[in-house]
Amino acid sequence: MIDLIQNQFQKGMTAEQKKNMAREYLQVLCLKIMSDKGMFDFAAFLGGTALRILFDLRRFSEDLDFSLIPGKEFVFGDAAEALLKSYRSYGIEAEGKSREQGAVKSLMIKFPGLFKDLGVAAMPDEKLMIKWDMDTRPPEGAVILHTILNKIHLFGVAHYDLPSMFAGKLHACFFRGYNKGRDWYDFIWYVGRKTVPNFTFLNNAVEQTEKKRLDLSRETFKAFLLERIEGIDFEAAQADVERFLEDEQERRLFDRDLVRSSIERAY
Repeated sequence: MIDLIQNQFQKGMTAEQKKNMAREYLQVLCLKIMSDKGMFDFAAFLGGTALRILFDLRRFSEDLDFSLIPGKEFVFGDAAEALLKSYRSYGIEAEGKSREQGAVKSLMIKFPGLFKDLGVAAMPDEKLMIKWDMDTRPPEGAVILHTILNKIHLFGVAHYDLPSMFAGKLHACFFRGYNKGRDWYDFIWYVGRKTVPNFTFLNNAVEQTEKKRLDLSRETFKAFLLERIEGIDFEAAQADVERFLEDEQERRLFDRDLVRSSIERAY
């Protein structure tokens, strides 16, 4: 397995880039395991890692985010055990730490010694980690698609469509209470594609967390974005995301005037 991961490395990569590639290999393997175990019968893939793997987003990601498909059920402990056991069947040592409080069930998967075996560890005990999250009470209104992926392995996934993922990202950007550079990189990517969000899902998400209706629509969306970006610290967002960028020059995108003009042209 070490050889298979090292095959993903390219000449000239920094140690940080190799760490990102190793993490991504294990993320893709996690998706294949989930597909093999039938977990996409109840789980829909979303978030930044979904953008990268499904739509070739040019930044690396740490977390794997999923939402429970409406009308489906799952047992968190069984899913967590199956993931860890399957990693080990591939010859990869994996440890798990679970958090089951609240609607979002989390499994922190640690791969001790892997960075050291790959020759990229900054310290001997540095661990590669992937956070696996399942939202068991997602807002209503997301559109779910099924796609076959050919990413190292060939397998199928269930995932939110792009407008629904954008709606989720907007909710994170404007209502989470703190800024995360990776979210703002994704926001800029969506705007660059002139993506229109799933307003039903977005409004339901805001109502679920903020206990109020915004009733955003195609007609009010541009004004909402232009007003809200004025309070964003794009310099801090840029600093937060830099280590995840494939092309460091993309840090120049974190410019308020550029983002503002992009919103004006897109919507």
